[in-house]
Amino acid sequence: MKAAKENVEVQNDLETFEKTLQKVKAAQKEYSTFTQEQVDRIFAAAAAAANSERVPLAVMAKEETGMGVVEDKVIKNHYAAEYIYNAYKYEKTCGVISEDASYGSKKIAEPLGVIGAVIPTTNPTSTAIFKTLIALKTRNGIIISPHPRAKKSTVAAAKVVLDAAVRAGAPEGIIGWIEAPTLELTGALMREADVILATGGPGMVKAAYSSGKPALGVGAGNVPAIIDDSADIKVAVNSIIHSKTFDNGMICASEQSVTVISSIYNEVKKEFKARGCHFLTKTELDKMRKTILINGALNAKIVGQKAPDIARLAGFEVPEETKVLIGEVTSREMSEPFAHEKLSPVLAMYKAADLEEAFAGAEKLIADGGYGHTSSLFIDPIKKKDVVDAFGLRMKTGRILINSPSSHGGIGDLYNFRMTPSLTLGCGSWGGNSVSENVGIKQLLNIKTVAERRENMLWFRAPEKVYFKRGCLPVALDELKHVYGKKKAFVVTDSFLYQSGFSKRITDRLDDLGISHTVFFDVQPDPTLGSAKKGAELMRTFAPDVIIALGGGSAMDAGKIMWVLYEHPEVDFADLAMRFADIRKRVYTFPKMGEKAMFIAVSTSAGTGSEVTPFAVITDENTNIKYPITDYELMPDMAIVDADLHMTAPKGLTASSGIDAVTHALEAYASMLATDYTDGLAIRALQVIFKYLPRAYDDGQNDVEAREKMANAATLAGMAFANAFLGVCHSMAHKLGAFCHIPHGIANALMIDEVLRFNASEVPPKMGTFPQYAYPNTLRRYAEVAEELGIDGKDAKDKLEGLIAKIDALKERVGIKPRIRDYYPDKDAFEGMLDKMSLLAFDDQCTGANPRYPLIEEIKQMYRNAY
Repeated sequence: MKAAKENVEVQNDLETFEKTLQKVKAAQKEYSTFTQEQVDRIFAAAAAAANSERVPLAVMAKEETGMGVVEDKVIKNHYAAEYIYNAYKYEKTCGVISEDASYGSKKIAEPLGVIGAVIPTTNPTSTAIFKTLIALKTRNGIIISPHPRAKKSTVAAAKVVLDAAVRAGAPEGIIGWIEAPTLELTGALMREADVILATGGPGMVKAAYSSGKPALGVGAGNVPAIIDDSADIKVAVNSIIHSKTFDNGMICASEQSVTVISSIYNEVKKEFKARGCHFLTKTELDKMRKTILINGALNAKIVGQKAPDIARLAGFEVPEETKVLIGEVTSREMSEPFAHEKLSPVLAMYKAADLEEAFAGAEKLIADGGYGHTSSLFIDPIKKKDVVDAFGLRMKTGRILINSPSSHGGIGDLYNFRMTPSLTLGCGSWGGNSVSENVGIKQLLNIKTVAERRENMLWFRAPEKVYFKRGCLPVALDELKHVYGKKKAFVVTDSFLYQSGFSKRITDRLDDLGISHTVFFDVQPDPTLGSAKKGAELMRTFAPDVIIALGGGSAMDAGKIMWVLYEHPEVDFADLAMRFADIRKRVYTFPKMGEKAMFIAVSTSAGTGSEVTPFAVITDENTNIKYPITDYELMPDMAIVDADLHMTAPKGLTASSGIDAVTHALEAYASMLATDYTDGLAIRALQVIFKYLPRAYDDGQNDVEAREKMANAATLAGMAFANAFLGVCHSMAHKLGAFCHIPHGIANALMIDEVLRFNASEVPPKMGTFPQYAYPNTLRRYAEVAEELGIDGKDAKDKLEGLIAKIDALKERVGIKPRIRDYYPDKDAFEGMLDKMSLLAFDDQCTGANPRYPLIEEIKQMYRNAY
């Protein structure tokens, strides 16, 4: 019969709890629609009511629990009402809480729902006030689960807040509580609440985190304090006494031990005695050890009791005015009861030879009993700032207090600024908690971010000066002396240009200007990293203040890499070659260039555009990988485009470089980063190339106009892709060059037809990712190119095919064969390399700006189609 009666009572209790839950849920649903003005009015009224009842609630808590000090509980209640209100009275917690119209972003605050709040017996009224107030400020409902030994005072505090909130307009059921708390009802609350706010012993906190619901629980405190020999001893000792006696040491942030540097130990001990503390004798120490812990756990009978009463409980007497019982101990192992959290005016005191020993001791106490909570240091923060910094770095605690009573300092806003006022102190992952800071309103809000689509800021970058027109070389070089005051020039070129006397045109002028010089001419058609390192070593020996790269893309690419290695010999080439999705957000920060030497690029062929781009392509001869390196730090300071240097270019180079420029312009126009600035350059470059490349190919050594027009077109295309970047055609061409040793311009020519058709898909499996690129529209872009080149057609697809036919006709006109097999006939070898080539092409830096995001298998198929 008795068991049956108990089951009925439990059932009734669960039914009552369920009714409370539904009432709070309904009230919270209504409250979630309240405005900030309504919420703030309710919050203010509730805080004022709690503050006005701070004394009766303190008396009730003391009478019910038998722990603590009434007058100190008044302070805690006052703090929970006044400090919490002032901390949050201006905070926005409803609807839009912040907005940035220029970035198209806004933050919207929403409540979590119903909070299940577990209240400890140590702070039954102040914690209830704190939690109900922050719940009201954040439009959450809350159900209080009191400690069984503090249920009357806890419920009374909650009722004070509720009544005031309802009078101010809150829904009647917005705060609820469990009248007769049990473990089963607390468990039900944890299962049913939307979030748990648990303050209590380790078992309760663990249960909260094991409930399956989001939980904000706080771990145990075992606060170590250290007194350095530079500290103000009176301030240090009296701060600790103030903290340890506050509500008889029941705040979890109170000091549990103090470690004193040996040189001041006696002076500190003397101050403690003078201020009413009792140092335990050996006999008293042994008795106290047996009293602090019972069966390995904290003796609940000493929690929140006065020092004389604890002494009597242990079996000895101390004067009634005794404030703190201090045990001088040496062990910090958990086998030493004084090394534990004691939640009473009982303090362990250690001696340390120096700060290192003190720090190590504090770390030990924290690790074994108070990870993540609070640590304290008394020191001269001006003279020993480095020690303060070291303490902050070493202590694994969420609160690190300097020269403060830790009970008051840890809860925030009393002895410090910028620490959130709270009676729930998170200990982070160290203490098994979800937060490491003092819990406040931000943990009780869901913040929604509304982000409107915005296009990134774009750019247009070019060399500071670009000289062009036939015969401009000597005029431009004059500036080296008369404008820049340069004295030593390092010329980078290839052996052909050196032996043909091209570099002499530069060195003769340098001689006229009185600028000393040296020439490095060991640059190959596909420049290698080894060659660049060799050149950089010579640069370091010669120490130039200007570098002049003379040639096509190879010489300029090699010169740029030498420039980097000369100015920054410490750089790792793998870092330089690191890929990026957005050049402004790259992981690797490219080193600042130009500190030792300016860089001048002098073109001798019309194609690469390297004289006006931030690109450099270099091959690691050990891995056979060709790396396109990109950063605006690689942009030349000056570009010189003098058609006099282009006149003797052979037909093969003319054709290859000319088609390279065609692909530069086409890929820049189709790029996701294309802008009005780059579009005009790309279109004009194409118009000039289609008109003048055949003439430059046929009679380039005599046709000055054709050479000059091609030189300008290549530079225009270079400026276009310097800012819009390239695409997958160049990615695949780079690998054809590295694996099949096909000249770069020819490699681009072999892949461009496949890429145009690939990118033109109106329904691609994947489109590129960049905010400017709104939807697949590359077919239309290619049709625009066709129209600008005078190609007609019935629709965009027809115009695309017309564009491809025009490109093919130009390639044939300048002697470029149509298939990869025409240049690399070993099909089996090609197939054997295809997987690696495709993967590397996908990972090439140029792939990122392609309007259609290519899959590796798609790249492989394009290679096969082009073969």
